[in-house]
Amino acid sequence: MDFTKYTLIQSTYILYALVPPALLFVYKDYASFLELGPGGTPSTFIGYLRVTLLRLFALRNPYLPAPIPAALRPQAGYLTLRHAKNLPKRLGARPKVAGIAPHRQVTQKGTPANYAELSRSIKALANANPSQLKLGTSCFEKHGTGLFSVSPINYTCNGEICHAHPSDGSLHLTLHPADACIVLERCLGERHPLARGGWFTRFVPPGFIMVYAPRTMEELEAVMEIIKAAVWWIAGQSLEDYE
Repeated sequence: MDFTKYTLIQSTYILYALVPPALLFVYKDYASFLELGPGGTPSTFIGYLRVTLLRLFALRNPYLPAPIPAALRPQAGYLTLRHAKNLPKRLGARPKVAGIAPHRQVTQKGTPANYAELSRSIKALANANPSQLKLGTSCFEKHGTGLFSVSPINYTCNGEICHAHPSDGSLHLTLHPADACIVLERCLGERHPLARGGWFTRFVPPGFIMVYAPRTMEELEAVMEIIKAAVWWIAGQSLEDYE
């Protein structure tokens, strides 16, 4: 047997040995993708392949704050200016989070009652400020309700401020980098895997973070304070400035 033929046979055996476990991995990974529920990416195999490709560029440490650009004005955020004291540190270990789109909290999920109270609070915030805020279908998720700025000044998808996820009670929003840093330090959330700026801004803004599902009324109050910080960043003024 010549060397070339021997090498070809060996390569074929190796390929046969690798294909079954590879297919099993893809099958399980695709099932895990579907288990996260609907999100900004279609729940199809093509959608799964797209997310799998994006994983190559995901942030390695979503708890590490992004640097504040030297040219950014203001350098301080809403929370750093006046409201950081209203954000207690989240107790216990951080929940496990999975996915990119959808990006979901898979442990320590909020209860249906927690989510209902969060939704009521967001709706009440919009109703109390109709000239600045409005509700609509989330631009990022393509389903579910999002909170939007009527006149946004900082980039986000159609002025979306936040949206909450009924499947786990978590939410996504966009913050000034200084405020995002405080949220990370208090263990109340983490950066979205693609929130790295540059070319990836076509997917999510650099300050796009997940805020973990509130488990108590104290945590709900903290989450609402973070949402107000997102309003300040996207709209350019705090809600107090309109009062």
